Amino acid sequence: MVAVRVGCFAEFGDATVMRVEHRADPGRPRASQLLVAVEASSVNGTDLGLRRGDLPPVTWGRMPFVPGFDLAGRVLAVGPAVTAFSPGDRVAALLPHRGGGLAEQVLVEQDRAARVPDEVSAADAAALTLAGLTALQALHRQGRLRERTGPGGRPARVLVSGAAGGIGSFAVQLAALEGAEVTGTTSRGKVAWVRDLGTHRVLDRRAEDLDAQLADAGPFELVLDAAGRSRHRELAPHLAPGGTVVSVRPLHPDVLRSLRPGRADFTAVRTAARSADLAHLVHLVATGRLRVPVEHVVRLDDVAHAHHLAEAEGRGKVVVDLTA
Repeated sequence: MVAVRVGCFAEFGDATVMRVEHRADPGRPRASQLLVAVEASSVNGTDLGLRRGDLPPVTWGRMPFVPGFDLAGRVLAVGPAVTAFSPGDRVAALLPHRGGGLAEQVLVEQDRAARVPDEVSAADAAALTLAGLTALQALHRQGRLRERTGPGGRPARVLVSGAAGGIGSFAVQLAALEGAEVTGTTSRGKVAWVRDLGTHRVLDRRAEDLDAQLADAGPFELVLDAAGRSRHRELAPHLAPGGTVVSVRPLHPDVLRSLRPGRADFTAVRTAARSADLAHLVHLVATGRLRVPVEHVVRLDDVAHAHHLAEAEGRGKVVVDLTA
């Protein structure tokens, strides 16, 4: 057994509860597993909620808990049933609810992983995984963006609420790549940053006349609540006929109250670890069509600072470098 470093917490609290420990390596891969030497993992809102104790116990493992749902690294070894990867391959992967990605070595099922070409850095690949998959699946699986057009065949109008966050910053770009007319809402200090991502219009979400501005920009064929904070009654008035609101927080109480049987204008995304979707996102990054908004790269030894940055800034992605 070789000792590996992990980032973890043993109690709920603010960012200062995060610490680095040494644990035994995860062992040899079995069946269809990959053993990955992790180079980078990013901090997501789910990690922050777990650390604070905000999320339901279905997501829990034992304390001390190792968060981290996405990773990028290099395959060290493969199980006997692996057919798609070989030792030495660069990969990105989305881990299940038990997390564990904030570790120097991780076992992951091959159907949760995708190859990463040399053109894509480990930091970008790690930052892409959970947030990018959520944005892609919310727009296309739940939101059916490619099926939507406006009156007279004009491009669909898409509203991304919370456009500066990890999910939102991918969503505005992915919607624009489909030819949609994209409006984003964010706080005033992030308006210029969101505009640089390619939105057609960016609105201050705290503006007194926000509803009037949304009415002028809409109505919208698709609304994505990328921050998971909005209620159906706040967004539904801005929908075009046949339009849909998609939330990224299916377990949030306000979202659960809106997910009534038979309602066609409100749904929620449950992110799936689809290798094909992840490979598509990696290809978009490798070919320069999708920008990964990495704001900070922080060493594992400074993992508490990484959590602090992710909580304080609320824009783009914070990545933890496990090689430094």
